Amino acid sequence: MALTMFLIIFATSFALGYPIAFGMLAAGIVYLMVKGLSLANVLDMMVIGLSNQTVLIAVPLFILAANIMNDAEITDKLFDFVRKAFGRLRGSLGYANVVASVIFAGMTGSQLADVAGLGKIEIKAMMDAGYDGPFSCAVTAASATIGPIIPPSIPMVLYSMISGASLGYLFLAGFIPGLVLAGFEMVLVYILSRVRNYPVEGKVPLSQLTKSFVAALPAMLAPVILLLGMYGGAFTPTEAAAIVVAYATVTSIFIYRTLGWKKFYRILIKTAEDIGYVSIMVAAAQLVSYVVTRERLAIKLTESLVGMGLASKPLLLLAVINVLYFILGMFIDASVTILVVIPLLLPVVKAAGIDLVHFGVVSVFNIMIGLDTPPYAQTAFITSAMSNTPVKDVFKEMLKFWIPAEVLALIAVTYLPDLVLFLPRLFGYKG
Repeated sequence: MALTMFLIIFATSFALGYPIAFGMLAAGIVYLMVKGLSLANVLDMMVIGLSNQTVLIAVPLFILAANIMNDAEITDKLFDFVRKAFGRLRGSLGYANVVASVIFAGMTGSQLADVAGLGKIEIKAMMDAGYDGPFSCAVTAASATIGPIIPPSIPMVLYSMISGASLGYLFLAGFIPGLVLAGFEMVLVYILSRVRNYPVEGKVPLSQLTKSFVAALPAMLAPVILLLGMYGGAFTPTEAAAIVVAYATVTSIFIYRTLGWKKFYRILIKTAEDIGYVSIMVAAAQLVSYVVTRERLAIKLTESLVGMGLASKPLLLLAVINVLYFILGMFIDASVTILVVIPLLLPVVKAAGIDLVHFGVVSVFNIMIGLDTPPYAQTAFITSAMSNTPVKDVFKEMLKFWIPAEVLALIAVTYLPDLVLFLPRLFGYKG
């Protein structure tokens, strides 16, 4: 009875459009009441659950870093250089869009931060140069998917918290898959640019290119410092997040001179709002995790999948999980899938002998594709609003990136585990 009530309330809150976190909390509280358990347990579960996860400190820091880089115009310098570097190629701004997302990914690890910040600059530049709105939006949304795959990555922080997999190795494991996705997307940009005869900006004089490079260099050094520091043993991934924030702040104030106290205050307020949403989601997930554990849902799911023989067929199991992620991505937020669904899947994944670092990259990769998949597709709605392009046209254009680029890259990442685990093993991973 209690579990039934839990599921009904959770599903109803989702169907009515209420915030998912509040739906999880409401369902969990009703579950405790029906079971006759103290509601004080709710607070205990959330506080204790959060206080035990020191890795979560990285999340607000990476969010703050993204907001500083966007609002202090660091991303403007970055895109300006990449744009000029590709100027001689047909469809140059499409290539620049993808490459800028790769570099930006090495600073913040957030897909929506890429779309909302860097994407605003990219879409305007592309449309001003004569690119059509749907293509400008689609390449921006697709390239933003790289953000949470190349280290650092906020979704991987959450996955590390849930699975216990090393965050450092997860970050390393995402680097090559992110570049593979970028490569697929650039091939598609090449094809579409030729077919549609997109503009060529022309060769930029070396003096201008050098000047633009010097202006962008402090921004491009951020991911270098972060990665060398982490894998050189200077600091942990969580400490790396603090280093990025400090570096972005100092760079914005003393080098670019684009960050004053008033703007910094607004950035802190915006970051607090962003963190509030993530924190409530994680706290609510602690309550859902309690319900899942008490009702033995993960064990029952594992027994069912083992009974179907999937635990002895890891390749088939990964295919089933990928399809599940795809369906969920069409309707629910990525954080819900990470915090609620993945804990249910981990036991059977372990039973099948699938490496947890490999599974983490596959999961994050697929779940981030969900942000590009209609009807939920947050990236499509954001880019549509930025460009005044009908969202249906954006959806239609995004399919050209979704099938040939994102899905093919996902298949490669899923079924070529050495692609994912090469760098972690190079740094001593034994999985």
